[in-house]
Amino acid sequence: MDLHYFTANDGARLAYRDEGEGLAVLALAGLTRTGRDFDYLLAHLPAGIRLIRPDYRGRGASARTGAESYTVPQEAADALALLDHLGLERAAILGTSRGGLIGMYLAATAHDRLTGLCLNDVGPVIERAGLERIFDYVGRSPSARTAEEFAARLPGLMPGFANVPATRWLEEVRHHYDETPQGLRINYDPALREAFLAAFQGPPVDLWPLFDACAGLPLCLIRGANSDLLGPGPTAEMRARRPDMIFAEVPDRAHIPFLDEPEAVAAISAWVDRVRAAPQA
Repeated sequence: MDLHYFTANDGARLAYRDEGEGLAVLALAGLTRTGRDFDYLLAHLPAGIRLIRPDYRGRGASARTGAESYTVPQEAADALALLDHLGLERAAILGTSRGGLIGMYLAATAHDRLTGLCLNDVGPVIERAGLERIFDYVGRSPSARTAEEFAARLPGLMPGFANVPATRWLEEVRHHYDETPQGLRINYDPALREAFLAAFQGPPVDLWPLFDACAGLPLCLIRGANSDLLGPGPTAEMRARRPDMIFAEVPDRAHIPFLDEPEAVAAISAWVDRVRAAPQA
């Protein structure tokens, strides 16, 4: 799971992981998270997958470049720069939350670079309740001093999740926080809070054209059954607009499924089969 680095178009040094051989799948993580988001999926991937997992700018091992650069268009440009760096003309995208928004944006702006899109608990309508929950924590370190202390709190802080082993909560904390003498600290730029709040000021933006731009791409949607970010109504509309879309709802999960649940694994495997079977331009 060695980290590699490439230089983005503006000179930023960005980190990524690159594992396996075969069908290129670019795995794009959630807002505050890193390529470690997909650790749980690794053991369950079909054979013949090359999983490429960047850390967005400002997150994990990538350079911190300031709030004004933490945007979906910039992160989409970074994703294309990574494909260029690796000599890949096209890749399928597995996008969790923020990563799914980037995937839809790329479907609209660089459709010919994509071979498919799998969305993990995100769509063109983002529920206000989910946004407000993110407002509460983004850019802030928890008060816990150790990973074990914060992991013990997480079941109470994550409504909608059930039947999650204590070891999983501890893994989550260790993936996304650093232990310091002063206590736990977020492993991303605190300025991400400023960027996130700025993105959701003003009137809502209609994202349905981005979803509709996925036409012609093998599409998959995974939803946490208790998600407060992707509601049942938008999910139903997505399925109506794309009746061919592979769909799975994961019980006992809110935002976001871990992707090693049986329902998620089956959906991703079916999506990979469909991407492989699709005509290649």
